[in-house]
Amino acid sequence: MRGLKLTLEVFTYTLIASIPLGLLFAFIQQKSPKIIRVLIQGYVYLFRGTPLLLQMMFVFFGLPFIGIVLDRFPAAIVTMIANYAAYFIEIFRGGLNSIPEGQYESLKVLSVKPLVGIRRVILPQLWQIVMPSVGNEVISLIKDTALVYVLGLEELLKVGRAMSNSQASLIPFVYVGVIYLIITGITTLVLRRIEHYLYR
Repeated sequence: MRGLKLTLEVFTYTLIASIPLGLLFAFIQQKSPKIIRVLIQGYVYLFRGTPLLLQMMFVFFGLPFIGIVLDRFPAAIVTMIANYAAYFIEIFRGGLNSIPEGQYESLKVLSVKPLVGIRRVILPQLWQIVMPSVGNEVISLIKDTALVYVLGLEELLKVGRAMSNSQASLIPFVYVGVIYLIITGITTLVLRRIEHYLYR
């Protein structure tokens, strides 16, 4: 249960922060000057092009060399958020590119305030387009929480491994697998309910 608590904390904090960041930077990338777009593209390329495990090691063990010291849990959360925000930027960017440019022009012609137009016209369509991809990333996030073990955090899998070693048994790994399946199942049901609400 101690390992499960930490796993759920990593999952929740990462999800709550990375989706809004991904959405925000996708909009910024779409409407910003070229230099800003290049910087965002570089960020996305960096975090999508390198392993999450390596990123965690760099943040925790590498950043102290330039004077930035983070405890284990904040280092894990910062890395997870940065990594998943990069994936969500690409998902939302693709969704925004699927929305016809004429809709933005129509909002201007009708003198609809930008934020109002985005909230009431663009975002509902965007979520319908990207929800399946977002759901896949959310499921992947559940399993990727196991990677925080590299920083010495006692998440679900590490605790299961310790119990398995102490008891010389594979049964703890079975329990861990069942717990991951339960979390994934509950999350899948929630995502399906959200999709049903969006597509009705």
